[in-house]
Amino acid sequence: MAQLLTCAAQGNEHYTGVAARETAQALRTLAQAARGVAACTVERQSAAAMLDSASHVMEGSAMLIHEAHQALVSPGDAESQQRLAQVAKAVSHSLNNCVNCLPGQKDVDMALRSIGEASKKLLVENLPPCSKSFQEAQTELNHTAAELNHSAGEVVHSSRGTSSQLAVASGKFSQDFDEFLDAGIEMAGHTQSKDDQIQVIGNLKNISMASSKLLLAAKSLSVDPGAANAKNLLAAAARAVTESINQLITLCTQQAPGQKECDNALRELEAVRGMLDNPNEPVSDLSYFDCIESVMENSKVLGESMAGISQHCKTGDVPAFGECVGVASKALCGLTEAAGQASYLVGVSDPNSQSGHQGLVDPIQFAKANQAIQMACQSLVDPASSPSQVLSAATIVAKHTSALCNACRLASSKTANPVARRHFVQSAKEVANTTANLVKTIKALDGDFSDENRERCRVATTPLIEAVENLSTFASNPEFASIPAQISNEGSAAQEPILRSAQSMLDSSTQLLETARSLVINPKDPPTWSILAGHSRTVSDSIKSLITAIRDKAPGQRECDHSIDSINKCIRDIEQASLAAVGQSLPCRDDISLEAVQEQVTSAVQEIGHLIEPISTAARGEAAQLGHKVTQLASYFEPLIVAAVGLASKHMDHQQQMNILDQTKTLAESSLQMLYAAKEGGGNPKASHTHDAIAEAAQLMKEAVDDIMVTLNEAASEGGMVGEFFSYNDTYTDSVSQMTKSVTCQEELGGLASQVTVDYSQLAQQGRLAAATAEPEEVGLQIKTRVQELGHGCIYLVQKAGALQMSPTDSFTKRELIECARAVTEKVSMVLSALQAGNKGTQACITAASSVSGIIADLDTTIMFASAGTLNAENEESFADHRENILKTAKALVEDTKLLVAGAASSQEKLAQAAQSSAKTITQLTDVVKLGAASMGSEDPETQVVLINAVRDVAKALAELIGATKCAAGKAADDPSMYQLKSAAKVMVTNVTSLLKTVKAVEDEATRGTRALEATIEFIKQELTVFQSKDTPEKCTTPEEFIRMTKGITVATAKAVAAGNSGQQEDVIATANLSRKAISDMLVTCKQAAYHQEVAEDVRNKALLYGLECTTGYIDLLEHVLLVLQKPTAEHRQQLAVLSKKVASSVTELIQTAEAMKGSEWVDPEDPTVIAETELLGAAASIEAAAKKLEQLKPRAKPKQADESLDFEEQILEAAKSIAAATSALVKSASAAQRELVAQGKVGSIPANAVDDGQWSQGLISAARMVAAATSNLCEAANASVQGHASEEKLISSAKQVAASTAQLLVACKVKADQDSEAMRRLQSAGNAVKRASDNLVKAAQKAAFDKAEDDSVVVKTKFVGGIAQIIAAQEEMLRKERELEEARKKLAHIRQQQYKFLPSELREDHS
Repeated sequence: MAQLLTCAAQGNEHYTGVAARETAQALRTLAQAARGVAACTVERQSAAAMLDSASHVMEGSAMLIHEAHQALVSPGDAESQQRLAQVAKAVSHSLNNCVNCLPGQKDVDMALRSIGEASKKLLVENLPPCSKSFQEAQTELNHTAAELNHSAGEVVHSSRGTSSQLAVASGKFSQDFDEFLDAGIEMAGHTQSKDDQIQVIGNLKNISMASSKLLLAAKSLSVDPGAANAKNLLAAAARAVTESINQLITLCTQQAPGQKECDNALRELEAVRGMLDNPNEPVSDLSYFDCIESVMENSKVLGESMAGISQHCKTGDVPAFGECVGVASKALCGLTEAAGQASYLVGVSDPNSQSGHQGLVDPIQFAKANQAIQMACQSLVDPASSPSQVLSAATIVAKHTSALCNACRLASSKTANPVARRHFVQSAKEVANTTANLVKTIKALDGDFSDENRERCRVATTPLIEAVENLSTFASNPEFASIPAQISNEGSAAQEPILRSAQSMLDSSTQLLETARSLVINPKDPPTWSILAGHSRTVSDSIKSLITAIRDKAPGQRECDHSIDSINKCIRDIEQASLAAVGQSLPCRDDISLEAVQEQVTSAVQEIGHLIEPISTAARGEAAQLGHKVTQLASYFEPLIVAAVGLASKHMDHQQQMNILDQTKTLAESSLQMLYAAKEGGGNPKASHTHDAIAEAAQLMKEAVDDIMVTLNEAASEGGMVGEFFSYNDTYTDSVSQMTKSVTCQEELGGLASQVTVDYSQLAQQGRLAAATAEPEEVGLQIKTRVQELGHGCIYLVQKAGALQMSPTDSFTKRELIECARAVTEKVSMVLSALQAGNKGTQACITAASSVSGIIADLDTTIMFASAGTLNAENEESFADHRENILKTAKALVEDTKLLVAGAASSQEKLAQAAQSSAKTITQLTDVVKLGAASMGSEDPETQVVLINAVRDVAKALAELIGATKCAAGKAADDPSMYQLKSAAKVMVTNVTSLLKTVKAVEDEATRGTRALEATIEFIKQELTVFQSKDTPEKCTTPEEFIRMTKGITVATAKAVAAGNSGQQEDVIATANLSRKAISDMLVTCKQAAYHQEVAEDVRNKALLYGLECTTGYIDLLEHVLLVLQKPTAEHRQQLAVLSKKVASSVTELIQTAEAMKGSEWVDPEDPTVIAETELLGAAASIEAAAKKLEQLKPRAKPKQADESLDFEEQILEAAKSIAAATSALVKSASAAQRELVAQGKVGSIPANAVDDGQWSQGLISAARMVAAATSNLCEAANASVQGHASEEKLISSAKQVAASTAQLLVACKVKADQDSEAMRRLQSAGNAVKRASDNLVKAAQKAAFDKAEDDSVVVKTKFVGGIAQIIAAQEEMLRKERELEEARKKLAHIRQQQYKFLPSELREDHS
């Protein structure tokens, strides 16, 4: 609202609209919250008061927005501005009333008023007469002081609890304060002198002020428990109360020796104990090593004071005893403060923790100043105020208003929002002017304390209070608030030893002081001395363990060790790769392109380069950041090594391989040296002896980064590709790439020289823009200088090209031209290096977008597992265990999103931080959501998918937001890319809100289906927005794929109607998941198919139109299902059928459009006739391949003999070749005959009798396959025969098989063919050709076998016994051959019988 007022007053329409929208959103949230509070309030009167106050806020806000509109319409109109201010004041008052109606707040306000009323007793001139003796008054004061101190602790404790606890504690505190004040006034009456009395009253006023501050801090914390530093401010306020009480007790009481000092010390220790309860916030500004020094110094002081306490107890030196107790108390408080700060630094330095961010302003500082100014102004206008009190109040006002003006000045210099900047400046002027007017009236009042001057003073305080209140309201804007640190579980575990030792130290010190208090009165009690010695030992041991714990847990040391081990491993890996490269055995990576792997290396090296300065700074003086930075550095090295080895493997040049690997190793070694130096420095600013080593290591790292970047840029330039380094400079880098191509080519020099000139002129224009927009200015100057140097290099290059044209054969000129080209290439790489220095944020956006893309792919895989019912938890846990973690991480992601959007308008450094933080947070969010989904168990996979889909939507929206931020970085506020950024941010917030709703509803069986359906409708609307965009898809798809995707919509529509009729939440969830996938797939394939290059413009427009109609119709259907779930009436259920028919009609139109995309040649890939033709063509291709193989065969070489059978093997090959050619022609003819059947209508393109035509197609396919297989066997037999590895019988058998399968193919084609057709005649002719070729081959083989038999001469043995044996052996061989022949015939018959069973019916009948 404060922004709305400022923007309207300044006439800024754009920011006024933004502020009005944000105000409306905040009011909606406020209304819901007010209803929730009222519903939970037991007292009806309080609930009614809450709703009434919220109603007044709404009415006033509506009037405020109306007046803001009027102020915009008539800018400069004083009357409208005055009305606007009055309405704003009324709304502010209503808001305060609304907050005060919250449970607990009203009670705190009552307590504050009670303290204020009670404190008026201190303003009287004469104190009331004493009613008690001095001893009674002293006892009463001590008792009420102890009660008040205890009540203060209860307020601190209850502010972290429930509102009822805070109400009780604040009421008790105000009651105890009233009693303590009465006791203090009674004690003041016993003072001997007027000065002592004034001092006592002053101390009581200090206690009153401290008590008010304590209640205000408790009130702030209860309203916003997550506010930065609120808990520490509350603890500090409680300590202030304790210290004020101690000062009064010290002044007023006269106790037994040493008792007062011990009581004060015990109260101080009780007050500082709260520092150890909240280690998530900084306690002080001490660094870690300052904490160590503080612990050492205070432990030394404590040791001396403890020895003094013991010594002075023995000697009875009471004053010295009291002094030692005071010193010990201060040392223990210092030790506790140092331990609390050290534990915070240890926790926040853990790599898994997130450090807090300082806000633009500190709202608590503004609130405290506002309270102090209001109380001072009350004192000014109080008629009972003395001149000294008036001057004191004036001093307080001046001090706090000056602090507010300084804070406004700093805030205006830091903010990038022009409206906020102007508002801070204007508010500071108002505060300063009203303060000056008040000071004038105070001076007049100091000169004359008249009623008239007091009235003027009272009138002057009103505008000051209003100005300060308005400023405090504006400063409380969450946009300006700090972000507290988030300490991980690992960080909390690391804090534990420090906190445990500090608590043990406080406990034992408290017991030691209590023992010493009794011992100083009775120093002759031996058992008490032994107890004191025991407590003293416990204190010493706990301090020793505290020092050890702080030293052992030094931030960054453990992370440095882990990072050193990680980089050492990387160095070993790179050494292994270098050895492989030396041995020429480095395996090439085929899974990634050269451009992609080069981009990976470049990105990793740039990120490492960006970390050099932060690590150096952290090592010298920021211990809390050291662990984060070194872990981040080590995380880049593993991908760098993998990418560098892959890049080296892509290069054929051995020298280039070794350069890349050596420079990568050098970078790793320099980083290792940096880590050793950083570990030694440890973030200690006083360890100056390590700073030189850190600076030297940083310089070595920078040189290594520069070297490898030059090598990479040279490699990119030689390949003619220069990466896109940041978004607004794409044209510039393209010019560099084109110019590099030109200078590396030595042909057509005249044309290339002209091209270089054109390219450089474009490059210079883009370079001027790049230099003007670069951050910081030094980078812009560097870009400008290097572009100029590149221009000089291009001049020399063109001059040498001209000289070479004059004398083409001059080798010296050629060499000079090559040198100039190399110099230009180097200068190009230097320009690119300068560009990269200014695009840190954009590079981080690219890296983050890549990470988010990987997360989305991982979530898709998880959805597959969940859908399959295999996503189970690793241990026994419920979803409730993860719910809070999911909500907390989602809230952190929203904060990162705000920073990301703001980063587009800020520096590259902030943009880089925001992008890295958002990528880290979305990774954590997906992890906790996956754990939550797994914890639900695989029995409910649909709900698991709903939950994972919700976080996938968030990740997808974040990826688009990062892309929009990258495009909008550095652009003006009215640039179109800024509007795209706002749109992407809105989608991101919508999806995160949807995730939160899903998480809250996922365990509610009555509503989770409804929630899933709402999320699906929102998802489909977002997908429809992408579908309607003008962006051309990156790839195209086929109409067949498009038609296949439309089938899913039909199934999903039926499911949606069924879910609407049944009303079951399980059915609704299944419908939501199915609808999401079906519509998304359809929209993607529709756009990809429509933008195919062969699709006509009118068909494309129709496809996009029908896709839009189908999606909108489906959204209407889902929204109606939602309505049916809420109002399940028969009329509503009947409407489901109407809407489903509308969707079905749209799907039919989509399918018809898809058929039109292919024109008249479109076929159904599942049509049996199409399958038949495809198989025939495949068989023909197979036969042609076998024929080509035969063409390459030659007979084996053998000695020439005077023999007529010399050309037998040539005959075999020629015959086999002719068979292969004939069968190829046969199958092609069969394909043509089949097409003729379709044309004649004997076989339908979409068969009427699918079974009949399908059987015929199967017969044709099997016959064609048999021809192809037989021909292949024939070729193998011919090959084996000419090589001498097979018999002529195998060749004969193969040829006969070809003839038989050809006959089957002819039969299959004749079943439905026209015998007189041209195609059938060609088919018959081709079949006869195959038969003739087969017969020729059989005859040739049989003749060869017969000739071979004739050549076999038998030598008959002449001896009788030998002759008988020869006859027996021949008969034995004959019988064996006859038996083998019979077995072979049976085997053949069996094979034919088995094959016959699988033949189609038509072939069996015709064949028989």
